[in-house]
Amino acid sequence: MASPSSDEVSASTLQLPWFVAGSQALGIGCVVLVGIWMGHYRGGFSWNRDELEFNVHPLCMILGMVFLYGDAIMVYRIFRQESKKCIKIVHAVIHLGALLITIIGFVAVFHFHDAKNIPNLYSLHSWLGLTTVVMFGLQWIIGFLIFLYPGGLAALRAWYLPLHTFFGLAIFTLAIASSLTGMTEKLLFSLNKSYKDMPVEAMLANSLGLLLVAFSVVVGYIVTRPEWKRPSQAEEEALSMHFHRITRGDDEDD
Repeated sequence: MASPSSDEVSASTLQLPWFVAGSQALGIGCVVLVGIWMGHYRGGFSWNRDELEFNVHPLCMILGMVFLYGDAIMVYRIFRQESKKCIKIVHAVIHLGALLITIIGFVAVFHFHDAKNIPNLYSLHSWLGLTTVVMFGLQWIIGFLIFLYPGGLAALRAWYLPLHTFFGLAIFTLAIASSLTGMTEKLLFSLNKSYKDMPVEAMLANSLGLLLVAFSVVVGYIVTRPEWKRPSQAEEEALSMHFHRITRGDDEDD
């Protein structure tokens, strides 16, 4: 397959802001809908170990694990001309904010379950959610130590980068799957037999599910389209060549 010409790449790059804007509209729509669902149809929010504290859980998970996480993995496409060090910091800070919000959501659901004597971690949703959060935490810690911590080995960064990228998308996919299974579980518990009659609450929640899928598709498209990859800088190209020589076992330049 022939590589795209510079004109084709330039024309494609002009489309990027529109896709980014679309992703933000979808992501904000997800946060707004889950806020309406929990705030209006489920009674609001509290931190008193009651049903209203549970409502903090879906809001935090959508805001942190989906919307902010999706934004964090797009920063290398959005800020394509900024210094890589600056973008690394932005990437890490947004992820850290997403992780902290996610932890608050996790604490909320455990508080609620313990207060109501409901077993923890028995459903597929809870297993997916716990796996996602653990992987997210490990991904952030390892990424910080390898990419931001002073004194990291260049060869190690180059070796780990493809794995970091892969697991970043894998965690995002798991977050969407966890959200969809959790929404379905909540609807079945809350509406029970009336779910099949499609009340307004069910229609809103189903619409939220569609928005989540649409957001994940647009984010995935943005971060995997080759033309929108951040242009390599001289330092990055040198790092790539250095790692290539190491993997070939060369001690000197050819």
